[in-house]
Amino acid sequence: MTDALPHFALALPEIALAVGALTLILIGAIVGDKATSLINGLAVALIALAGVLVAVAPVDHGPSFGGGFTADAFARFMKILAYVAAVAALSLSFDYMRREKFARYEYAVLVVLSTLGMSLMISASDLISLYLGLELQSLALYVIAAIHRDDIRSTEAGLKYFVLGALSSGMLLYGASLVYGTTGAVGFADIAAALKDGHASLGLVFGIVFLLAGFAFKISAVPFHMWTPDVYEGAPTPITAFFASAAKVAAVAMFVRVVTEAFPTVTQEWRQVVVFVAIASMALGAFAAIGQRNLKRLMAYSSIGHMGYVLVGLAAGTPEGVRGVAVYSAIYVAMTLGAFACILSMRVGDKYVESIDDLAGLSRTKPAMAFVLAMILFSLAGIPPLAGFFAKFYVFYAAVNAGLYPLAVIGFVLSVVGAFYYLRIVKIIYFDEPTVEFAPMTGAAKVVLTLAGGFTLLYFIYPAPLTAAAATAAQSLF
Repeated sequence: MTDALPHFALALPEIALAVGALTLILIGAIVGDKATSLINGLAVALIALAGVLVAVAPVDHGPSFGGGFTADAFARFMKILAYVAAVAALSLSFDYMRREKFARYEYAVLVVLSTLGMSLMISASDLISLYLGLELQSLALYVIAAIHRDDIRSTEAGLKYFVLGALSSGMLLYGASLVYGTTGAVGFADIAAALKDGHASLGLVFGIVFLLAGFAFKISAVPFHMWTPDVYEGAPTPITAFFASAAKVAAVAMFVRVVTEAFPTVTQEWRQVVVFVAIASMALGAFAAIGQRNLKRLMAYSSIGHMGYVLVGLAAGTPEGVRGVAVYSAIYVAMTLGAFACILSMRVGDKYVESIDDLAGLSRTKPAMAFVLAMILFSLAGIPPLAGFFAKFYVFYAAVNAGLYPLAVIGFVLSVVGAFYYLRIVKIIYFDEPTVEFAPMTGAAKVVLTLAGGFTLLYFIYPAPLTAAAATAAQSLF
């Protein structure tokens, strides 16, 4: 029993989320929808508590629970990011759901369960625990996407996500079985030990390809991106924000941990796949978003492009590259949450609008919101000295140092192309005539927009804490 106690101390955040989710279900089952506001508040507090527990929990570099769970510095960094994103997205959703008249206590419970799945994914150190965490997260997300049952778009989004998500899970599971069949191990450290000679059999290569295909779906990278625009547009906006921030962080963490811990000696085999997916994602994100008129759909293509830039850092296969991925993930979460706080503030009366044209003349009707949104858009485009520039700088720098010069050059060129559609929105905000005037922002949207905008604007003044934490996180994987 005493031997198990340190293990449970490492998993305190997950235990808190699991027990808390069961408690919230019990409260909802007894009280019903009258308890929705209480459960919403408790869910936010529960995820915040999990974040505090992660920050103060001991950092252990060895696997626990029979080799299936790791609480290292990388897990701490990515979990805190995921929890922050989950709290922000959940806070943004309460007013929206009340106005759209589909507030249900199950929603907050599902977000907590999904966050628990993300936490387990980030700390997974073998293929079995990885798959269990992934499915716990995914099953909750399928329901969340379709939770607005009276809206045909939301129902369609949930169904599409479920069908394609099930396909990707099958591919990932098949890849995991091939890796197990060729190495005789499921633990990442054991797989790496079995491959210490650097020889990759044909079966292993196929296993890696199928594994990476499943990961690419979860981060919505090309060619497994097809669900993203429809789900982002169809799902309720705060749920889209949750998909675009917290879920992406967990999927990126899972991707990074598997390739760096399980396949460090066969880097060339997985690097080829990662480089192709990165270039294809950056290219699609740059060109496909140009013709979009719906903001949520544009953010979907933007997300696909940014996942391509994240993979540029991963392709380097070095601690420096993983540091770039971690920094990029943190900055991406801030920019995405800020953008969605603005989209959720596009309300005329009680009607939410999503068209880019509805932002016309925003600088005259809401100058503060227009300024922060413009800065976030400039940051998404990678314009210095905003945070988005440094995010791209770190991943390109790692790629150059790893000798991947063509990848870095292609990424830079596509970044310039992608800047067009962000700058077009800024032009509409500042130079077009106003067509509508939005209602006042909610308190949650103001807080999220202020924090995200402030981080994006002022990051360059003192970047050291984030980069140091990211470097420590990256080093723990090597």
